[in-house]
Amino acid sequence: MPAPDGPLAARVFALLADGRFHSGEELAQRLEVSRSAVWKAARALRTLGLSLQAVRNRGYSLERPVTPLDAATIRAHLPRELRRQVGKLETVWSIGSTNSALLARPGPGGGRSEVLLAEYQSAGRGRRGRAWLAPPGGSVCLSLSWTFREVPPDLGALGLVIGVCVLRVLRTHGMASAALKWPNDLLVGGRKLAGILIDLRAEGAGPAHVVIGIGLNVALGEQVLGKIAQTGTPATDLASAGLEGPSRNEIAAGLISECLLGLAEFECQGLKPFAAEWHSADALRGRAVDVRALEGATERGLARGIDVHGALMVETPQGVRRFLSGEVTVRAAG
Repeated sequence: MPAPDGPLAARVFALLADGRFHSGEELAQRLEVSRSAVWKAARALRTLGLSLQAVRNRGYSLERPVTPLDAATIRAHLPRELRRQVGKLETVWSIGSTNSALLARPGPGGGRSEVLLAEYQSAGRGRRGRAWLAPPGGSVCLSLSWTFREVPPDLGALGLVIGVCVLRVLRTHGMASAALKWPNDLLVGGRKLAGILIDLRAEGAGPAHVVIGIGLNVALGEQVLGKIAQTGTPATDLASAGLEGPSRNEIAAGLISECLLGLAEFECQGLKPFAAEWHSADALRGRAVDVRALEGATERGLARGIDVHGALMVETPQGVRRFLSGEVTVRAAG
Protein backbone atom coordinates (compact mmCIF):
# COMPACT_ATOMS: atom_id res chain seq x y z
CA MET A 1 0.00 0.00 0.00
CA PRO A 2 1.45 3.41 -0.92
CA ALA A 3 2.16 5.96 1.79
CA PRO A 4 -0.76 8.32 2.45
CA ASP A 5 -0.76 11.96 1.38
CA GLY A 6 -1.10 15.13 3.49
CA PRO A 7 0.79 16.69 6.41
CA LEU A 8 3.21 14.33 8.17
CA ALA A 9 1.05 14.06 11.30
CA ALA A 10 -1.91 13.07 9.12
CA ARG A 11 0.20 10.49 7.29
CA VAL A 12 1.45 8.94 10.52
CA PHE A 13 -2.13 8.88 11.80
CA ALA A 14 -3.30 7.05 8.67
CA LEU A 15 -0.61 4.37 9.01
CA LEU A 16 -1.42 3.86 12.70
CA ALA A 17 -5.19 3.69 12.07
CA ASP A 18 -5.19 -0.13 12.17
CA GLY A 19 -4.47 -0.03 15.91
CA ARG A 20 -1.34 -2.19 15.59
CA PHE A 21 2.19 -1.33 16.64
CA HIS A 22 4.45 0.14 13.96
CA SER A 23 8.09 0.81 14.65
CA GLY A 24 9.54 4.26 14.13
CA GLU A 25 11.90 2.76 11.57
CA GLU A 26 9.04 1.24 9.58
CA LEU A 27 7.06 4.49 9.63
CA ALA A 28 10.11 6.49 8.62
CA GLN A 29 10.84 4.18 5.68
CA ARG A 30 7.26 4.17 4.42
CA LEU A 31 6.93 7.93 4.71
CA GLU A 32 10.47 8.59 3.46
CA VAL A 33 11.36 10.80 6.43
CA SER A 34 13.71 10.54 9.39
CA ARG A 35 12.83 8.75 12.63
CA SER A 36 13.18 12.12 14.35
CA ALA A 37 10.46 13.51 12.05
CA VAL A 38 8.21 10.56 12.97
CA TRP A 39 8.81 11.25 16.68
CA LYS A 40 7.88 14.91 16.20
CA ALA A 41 4.72 13.92 14.31
CA ALA A 42 3.74 11.54 17.12
CA ARG A 43 4.26 14.34 19.63
CA ALA A 44 2.06 16.63 17.49
CA LEU A 45 -0.69 13.99 17.46
CA ARG A 46 -0.61 13.77 21.25
CA THR A 47 -0.84 17.57 21.42
CA LEU A 48 -4.08 17.32 19.40
CA GLY A 49 -5.51 15.01 22.07
CA LEU A 50 -4.86 11.66 20.42
CA SER A 51 -4.14 8.76 22.77
CA LEU A 52 -0.94 7.40 21.27
CA GLN A 53 1.19 4.67 22.84
CA ALA A 54 4.96 4.43 22.40
CA VAL A 55 6.55 1.16 23.59
CA ARG A 56 10.24 0.44 23.36
CA ASN A 57 11.12 -2.24 20.78
CA ARG A 58 7.52 -2.26 19.53
CA GLY A 59 6.92 1.25 18.27
CA TYR A 60 3.79 3.38 18.15
CA SER A 61 0.11 2.45 18.21
CA LEU A 62 -3.26 4.09 18.72
CA GLU A 63 -5.37 3.16 21.74
CA ARG A 64 -7.97 1.70 19.38
CA PRO A 65 -8.29 1.25 15.60
CA VAL A 66 -9.93 4.11 13.71
CA THR A 67 -11.19 4.64 10.18
CA PRO A 68 -9.82 7.87 8.69
CA LEU A 69 -12.46 10.07 7.10
CA ASP A 70 -12.53 9.67 3.33
CA ALA A 71 -14.71 11.71 0.97
CA ALA A 72 -14.96 9.03 -1.74
CA THR A 73 -16.03 6.39 0.78
CA ILE A 74 -18.63 8.69 2.32
CA ARG A 75 -20.06 9.56 -1.09
CA ALA A 76 -20.22 5.86 -2.00
CA HIS A 77 -22.33 5.22 1.12
CA LEU A 78 -24.89 7.89 0.14
CA PRO A 79 -28.08 6.66 -1.51
CA ARG A 80 -27.73 7.05 -5.28
CA GLU A 81 -30.68 9.45 -5.51
CA LEU A 82 -29.04 11.82 -3.02
CA ARG A 83 -25.49 11.87 -4.40
CA ARG A 84 -26.37 14.41 -7.07
CA GLN A 85 -27.55 16.82 -4.35
CA VAL A 86 -24.05 16.96 -2.86
CA GLY A 87 -22.11 19.26 -5.13
CA LYS A 88 -18.87 19.16 -3.17
CA LEU A 89 -17.85 16.79 -0.41
CA GLU A 90 -14.46 17.31 1.23
CA THR A 91 -12.53 15.80 4.10
CA VAL A 92 -9.55 17.71 5.49
CA TRP A 93 -7.00 16.89 8.15
CA SER A 94 -7.19 20.15 10.11
CA ILE A 95 -9.15 23.39 9.88
CA GLY A 96 -10.21 26.22 12.15
CA SER A 97 -13.95 25.55 11.94
CA THR A 98 -15.86 23.64 9.29
CA ASN A 99 -18.89 25.87 9.86
CA SER A 100 -16.88 29.06 9.45
CA ALA A 101 -15.22 27.74 6.29
CA LEU A 102 -18.52 26.92 4.59
CA LEU A 103 -20.18 30.12 5.77
CA ALA A 104 -17.45 32.12 4.04
CA ARG A 105 -18.25 30.50 0.69
CA PRO A 106 -21.15 31.38 -1.62
CA GLY A 107 -24.24 29.37 -0.80
CA PRO A 108 -24.95 26.38 -3.06
CA GLY A 109 -27.89 26.52 -5.45
CA GLY A 110 -31.35 25.55 -4.25
CA GLY A 111 -31.74 21.82 -3.64
CA ARG A 112 -27.99 21.22 -3.52
CA SER A 113 -25.45 21.20 -0.74
CA GLU A 114 -21.76 21.27 0.11
CA VAL A 115 -20.27 19.14 2.88
CA LEU A 116 -17.01 19.59 4.75
CA LEU A 117 -15.57 17.25 7.39
CA ALA A 118 -12.38 17.58 9.41
CA GLU A 119 -10.35 15.19 11.51
CA TYR A 120 -9.41 18.10 13.77
CA GLN A 121 -10.76 21.61 14.32
CA SER A 122 -8.45 24.10 15.98
CA ALA A 123 -11.35 26.51 16.56
CA GLY A 124 -14.36 24.20 16.61
CA ARG A 125 -17.40 26.00 17.97
CA GLY A 126 -20.32 24.99 20.11
CA ARG A 127 -23.18 27.28 21.05
CA ARG A 128 -22.32 30.65 22.63
CA GLY A 129 -18.76 30.44 21.33
CA ARG A 130 -17.73 27.43 23.42
CA ALA A 131 -14.86 25.34 22.12
CA TRP A 132 -15.65 21.90 20.69
CA LEU A 133 -13.03 19.35 21.82
CA ALA A 134 -12.35 16.34 19.61
CA PRO A 135 -9.03 14.62 18.80
CA PRO A 136 -8.33 13.19 15.34
CA GLY A 137 -10.31 9.99 14.80
CA GLY A 138 -12.48 10.58 17.85
CA SER A 139 -15.57 12.17 16.38
CA VAL A 140 -17.52 13.15 13.30
CA CYS A 141 -17.14 16.92 12.80
CA LEU A 142 -19.36 17.68 9.83
CA SER A 143 -20.78 20.85 8.31
CA LEU A 144 -23.36 21.00 5.54
CA SER A 145 -24.39 24.13 3.67
CA TRP A 146 -27.84 24.57 2.15
CA THR A 147 -29.79 27.39 0.54
CA PHE A 148 -33.49 27.81 1.16
CA ARG A 149 -35.20 29.55 -1.75
CA GLU A 150 -37.13 31.62 0.80
CA VAL A 151 -36.69 31.97 4.54
CA PRO A 152 -38.93 29.27 6.10
CA PRO A 153 -41.45 30.57 8.68
CA ASP A 154 -40.11 28.14 11.32
CA LEU A 155 -36.43 28.72 10.58
CA GLY A 156 -35.72 29.04 14.31
CA ALA A 157 -36.74 25.40 14.71
CA LEU A 158 -34.17 24.11 12.22
CA GLY A 159 -31.86 22.94 15.00
CA LEU A 160 -34.68 20.76 16.38
CA VAL A 161 -35.26 19.26 12.94
CA ILE A 162 -31.56 18.43 12.56
CA GLY A 163 -31.64 16.90 16.04
CA VAL A 164 -34.35 14.50 14.85
CA CYS A 165 -32.28 13.71 11.75
CA VAL A 166 -29.25 12.82 13.90
CA LEU A 167 -31.48 10.78 16.21
CA ARG A 168 -32.76 8.76 13.23
CA VAL A 169 -29.19 7.89 12.25
CA LEU A 170 -28.30 6.79 15.78
CA ARG A 171 -31.39 4.63 16.06
CA THR A 172 -30.65 3.04 12.70
CA HIS A 173 -27.44 1.80 14.30
CA GLY A 174 -29.20 0.56 17.44
CA MET A 175 -28.70 3.56 19.75
CA ALA A 176 -32.22 3.48 21.19
CA SER A 177 -31.33 5.33 24.40
CA ALA A 178 -30.40 8.64 22.74
CA ALA A 179 -32.54 11.63 23.72
CA LEU A 180 -32.94 15.23 22.56
CA LYS A 181 -32.25 18.22 24.79
CA TRP A 182 -33.65 21.56 23.65
CA PRO A 183 -32.39 23.33 21.73
CA ASN A 184 -29.43 21.56 20.13
CA ASP A 185 -27.98 18.59 22.03
CA LEU A 186 -28.30 14.82 21.94
CA LEU A 187 -27.78 12.95 25.20
CA VAL A 188 -27.20 9.40 26.38
CA GLY A 189 -27.64 8.80 30.08
CA GLY A 190 -27.81 12.55 30.67
CA ARG A 191 -24.39 13.06 29.07
CA LYS A 192 -23.78 14.98 25.86
CA LEU A 193 -23.21 12.77 22.84
CA ALA A 194 -23.66 15.30 20.03
CA GLY A 195 -24.25 18.98 19.44
CA ILE A 196 -25.69 21.01 16.61
CA LEU A 197 -24.74 24.52 15.53
CA ILE A 198 -26.75 26.48 12.96
CA ASP A 199 -25.20 29.51 11.24
CA LEU A 200 -27.42 31.65 9.02
CA ARG A 201 -26.78 34.22 6.32
CA ALA A 202 -29.96 35.75 4.91
CA GLU A 203 -31.10 39.01 3.34
CA GLY A 204 -34.70 40.17 3.69
CA ALA A 205 -37.24 37.73 2.34
CA GLY A 206 -34.92 36.24 -0.29
CA PRO A 207 -32.79 33.10 -0.19
CA ALA A 208 -31.37 31.95 3.14
CA HIS A 209 -27.97 30.29 3.27
CA VAL A 210 -27.58 28.04 6.31
CA VAL A 211 -24.60 26.04 7.50
CA ILE A 212 -25.42 23.11 9.74
CA GLY A 213 -22.66 21.89 12.01
CA ILE A 214 -22.88 18.48 13.67
CA GLY A 215 -20.35 17.26 16.20
CA LEU A 216 -20.85 13.61 17.18
CA ASN A 217 -18.58 11.97 19.75
CA VAL A 218 -17.48 8.56 18.50
CA ALA A 219 -14.49 7.47 20.62
CA LEU A 220 -12.90 10.39 22.46
CA GLY A 221 -11.08 8.45 25.15
CA GLU A 222 -11.16 8.99 28.89
CA GLN A 223 -8.66 11.85 28.87
CA VAL A 224 -10.68 14.01 26.47
CA LEU A 225 -13.98 13.10 28.16
CA GLY A 226 -12.42 14.26 31.42
CA LYS A 227 -11.35 17.58 29.89
CA ILE A 228 -14.87 18.17 28.59
CA ALA A 229 -16.32 17.36 32.02
CA GLN A 230 -14.07 20.04 33.52
CA THR A 231 -15.89 22.63 31.38
CA GLY A 232 -19.14 21.75 33.18
CA THR A 233 -20.62 19.57 30.43
CA PRO A 234 -20.56 15.82 31.18
CA ALA A 235 -19.99 14.06 27.86
CA THR A 236 -20.06 10.55 26.44
CA ASP A 237 -19.32 8.89 23.12
CA LEU A 238 -20.58 6.01 21.02
CA ALA A 239 -17.83 3.70 22.23
CA SER A 240 -18.75 4.31 25.88
CA ALA A 241 -22.41 3.71 25.02
CA GLY A 242 -21.53 0.33 23.51
CA LEU A 243 -21.79 1.23 19.81
CA GLU A 244 -18.58 0.40 17.96
CA GLY A 245 -19.90 -1.22 14.77
CA PRO A 246 -20.39 1.40 12.05
CA SER A 247 -17.38 3.29 10.70
CA ARG A 248 -17.22 7.07 10.91
CA ASN A 249 -17.60 7.20 7.13
CA GLU A 250 -20.86 5.23 7.34
CA ILE A 251 -22.11 7.47 10.14
CA ALA A 252 -21.17 10.60 8.18
CA ALA A 253 -23.02 9.34 5.11
CA GLY A 254 -26.08 8.63 7.25
CA LEU A 255 -26.00 12.12 8.73
CA ILE A 256 -25.72 13.73 5.31
CA SER A 257 -28.55 11.62 3.89
CA GLU A 258 -30.97 12.27 6.75
CA CYS A 259 -30.17 15.99 6.76
CA LEU A 260 -30.81 16.31 3.01
CA LEU A 261 -34.14 14.52 3.31
CA GLY A 262 -35.04 16.51 6.41
CA LEU A 263 -34.14 19.88 4.89
CA ALA A 264 -36.34 19.26 1.85
CA GLU A 265 -39.25 18.26 4.08
CA PHE A 266 -38.70 21.16 6.46
CA GLU A 267 -38.66 23.66 3.59
CA CYS A 268 -42.11 22.45 2.49
CA GLN A 269 -43.82 21.63 5.80
CA GLY A 270 -41.86 23.23 8.63
CA LEU A 271 -41.48 21.55 12.01
CA LYS A 272 -44.77 19.63 11.92
CA PRO A 273 -43.51 16.34 10.36
CA PHE A 274 -40.76 16.12 13.00
CA ALA A 275 -42.71 17.17 16.10
CA ALA A 276 -43.90 13.74 17.23
CA GLU A 277 -40.41 12.25 17.09
CA TRP A 278 -39.02 15.23 18.95
CA HIS A 279 -41.65 14.94 21.70
CA SER A 280 -41.04 11.21 22.14
CA ALA A 281 -37.31 11.78 22.67
CA ASP A 282 -37.58 14.99 24.75
CA ALA A 283 -35.04 14.73 27.60
CA LEU A 284 -36.45 17.74 29.49
CA ARG A 285 -40.21 17.23 29.47
CA GLY A 286 -41.63 17.30 33.01
CA ARG A 287 -38.28 18.11 34.63
CA ALA A 288 -37.39 21.06 36.83
CA VAL A 289 -35.15 23.38 34.84
CA ASP A 290 -33.39 26.72 34.85
CA VAL A 291 -33.51 28.61 31.56
CA ARG A 292 -30.98 31.37 31.02
CA ALA A 293 -32.10 33.67 28.24
CA LEU A 294 -29.70 35.48 25.93
CA GLU A 295 -30.08 38.70 27.90
CA GLY A 296 -28.87 36.89 31.02
CA ALA A 297 -32.08 36.55 33.05
CA THR A 298 -32.83 33.09 34.47
CA GLU A 299 -36.30 31.55 34.81
CA ARG A 300 -37.17 28.48 36.87
CA GLY A 301 -39.96 26.06 36.24
CA LEU A 302 -41.06 22.73 34.77
CA ALA A 303 -40.30 21.97 31.15
CA ARG A 304 -43.51 21.30 29.23
CA GLY A 305 -42.16 20.40 25.80
CA ILE A 306 -42.11 22.54 22.67
CA ASP A 307 -44.86 24.40 20.81
CA VAL A 308 -45.67 24.18 17.11
CA HIS A 309 -42.85 26.61 16.28
CA GLY A 310 -40.18 24.86 18.37
CA ALA A 311 -40.19 27.22 21.35
CA LEU A 312 -39.55 25.68 24.76
CA MET A 313 -42.56 25.90 27.09
CA VAL A 314 -41.76 26.26 30.78
CA GLU A 315 -44.38 26.33 33.55
CA THR A 316 -43.33 28.97 36.08
CA PRO A 317 -45.09 30.38 39.17
CA GLN A 318 -46.11 33.32 36.97
CA GLY A 319 -47.54 31.09 34.24
CA VAL A 320 -46.26 29.28 31.17
CA ARG A 321 -43.28 31.03 29.57
CA ARG A 322 -42.21 30.55 25.96
CA PHE A 323 -38.50 30.56 25.06
CA LEU A 324 -37.24 30.82 21.50
CA SER A 325 -33.61 30.65 22.60
CA GLY A 326 -31.63 30.15 25.75
CA GLU A 327 -29.58 27.68 27.73
CA VAL A 328 -31.26 25.02 29.86
CA THR A 329 -29.92 23.36 32.99
CA VAL A 330 -31.75 20.53 34.74
CA ARG A 331 -32.04 21.28 38.45
CA ALA A 332 -30.84 18.65 40.90
CA ALA A 333 -33.55 16.86 42.86
CA GLY A 334 -34.32 18.41 46.21
